[in-house]
Amino acid sequence: MLLFMMVCVSLKQKTKFNLSNIDSAFLKSETLWSELIFESTIPQIKLPLKPGIKIKIEVDTNPPLNFETENLLLTKPFSFFVNCFTLPNLFAGKMHALLFRKWKNRVKGRDWYDMEWYIKNSVGLNLEHFYSRAVESGDWSEKSISKNQLLELLHAKINATKIENVKEDVIRFVQNSNELEIWSQDYFNKLVLNLKVEK
Repeated sequence: MLLFMMVCVSLKQKTKFNLSNIDSAFLKSETLWSELIFESTIPQIKLPLKPGIKIKIEVDTNPPLNFETENLLLTKPFSFFVNCFTLPNLFAGKMHALLFRKWKNRVKGRDWYDMEWYIKNSVGLNLEHFYSRAVESGDWSEKSISKNQLLELLHAKINATKIENVKEDVIRFVQNSNELEIWSQDYFNKLVLNLKVEK
């Protein structure tokens, strides 16, 4: 027996205040999709919530090049292939965000958590794609970038960042907060020495 569910959605375009190649929109639904299962509480903060769905869609109309993709099979709600960035290219994008995010004194702890995950899982970073991103964003003007130059950027960022602020931003998303006890400037400076690069 086939079961179909109608879901009413609204699409709201995000107002742009700064010119960029990124167009954004929000897809909202008041109906829970049958394929999504939520717990009745969010364990990190112990609050009962009735979750809704809000999906942010971003389209880069002029993306930086030198990336690779792969077709991955998803089987829910039906079988289909989706074309995705490979992990080394996702890692490059994450490092670009961590180093050059224009947030003044604010930090995004999830960038640091993700960096730790990529390094601990021995994912290599696509240096060519990182370079393309850095040039496009105006944050790098040299004709190439080396692993040592990337490490210099990372060490400078780590030493200029209050790691306590990083922890405060990410702790609500981490089930076991003890994982963050080791986080410090010394920890991240040593961690990035294990960073692997491709190309």
